[in-house]
Amino acid sequence: MNPHVTLILLMSLGLGTTITFTSSHWLLAWMGLEINTLAILPLMAQQHHPRAVEATTKYFLTQATAAALLLFSATMNAWTTGSWEIQQQFNQVALAMITLALMLKMGMAPMHFWLPEVLQGLDLTTGLILSTWQKLAPMILLYQLPMENNQLMTTMIGLTSALVGGWGGLNQTQLRKILAYSSIAHMGWMMMILAYAPSLMMLNLVLYIVMTYTAFTTLKMASATKINMLATSWTKAPMLMTINMATMLSLAGLPPLSGFMPKWLILQELTKQDLPVMATLMALTALLSLFFYLRICYTMSLTITPNINNMKTPWRLKSTQITMPLSIAATLSAMLLPITPAMVAMTI
Repeated sequence: MNPHVTLILLMSLGLGTTITFTSSHWLLAWMGLEINTLAILPLMAQQHHPRAVEATTKYFLTQATAAALLLFSATMNAWTTGSWEIQQQFNQVALAMITLALMLKMGMAPMHFWLPEVLQGLDLTTGLILSTWQKLAPMILLYQLPMENNQLMTTMIGLTSALVGGWGGLNQTQLRKILAYSSIAHMGWMMMILAYAPSLMMLNLVLYIVMTYTAFTTLKMASATKINMLATSWTKAPMLMTINMATMLSLAGLPPLSGFMPKWLILQELTKQDLPVMATLMALTALLSLFFYLRICYTMSLTITPNINNMKTPWRLKSTQITMPLSIAATLSAMLLPITPAMVAMTI
């Protein structure tokens, strides 16, 4: 694709998200979401491969359905309450439908079926945009909604997403599908806490984006798309695979890595809200996700295949790729746990 066209599409992605961020009117928020969707479609289909075109078509149909439902719900709310403002009083039915539409946009269970298939058909760079940047605008809208009267639905969808994300990734061998189910599980954690402590949801979102960026970037630099391809990656780039392993364990939520922080704080908040059963179930779903993260780490570090390589090993060659953003993201993915008290103070 022409670099100028790519730049225009990326600027349109930023514009769409910015419009949604700054809008207080449902029509402008919907317009920002539509600009977002239309800008990423050419990026998804740029490979001219049947899998990429199929993924683009699935994504377009899903996002069009979610956008139509969102606009219908906002119109119904304006009809019954007389207001198009996002933070005003809501009709309860319209609020539930808007929440479902935004969750469909993000691929949360039980509306998750499109996400693994779409992500599998994309290259790792576009998959990174889909897994991180495309979550921002719907999340900001959910953050602004009055969820006090909608706690049961968000809690149940959060629990369902965490379960589906854990179970769905167990038998996968494709890394992009595993990261898709990882995304579903993390979105479930965010939805679980949304109605009780929205600031914790935002903290979880920021850390999820940092960790997912690190995971996708390391896999892209290693040119790995399947689990068995990681078995030969350690000898090629040992430091890169070490970073990837730490990132996967951080996504799993193991201490002393950064990913433990949001899970710890969310379980603590659920306990404070007199929801010990939900806290226990969410902790158990984290164990499901831990299994497939550990499987990736096991393949990377303990199943190294014999390599008869007469050429100069790649890690001795000077890299031409820009690695500074990856270095910063990898540090943040692994070492933020000690500043948990400061994070708690910021989110209160």
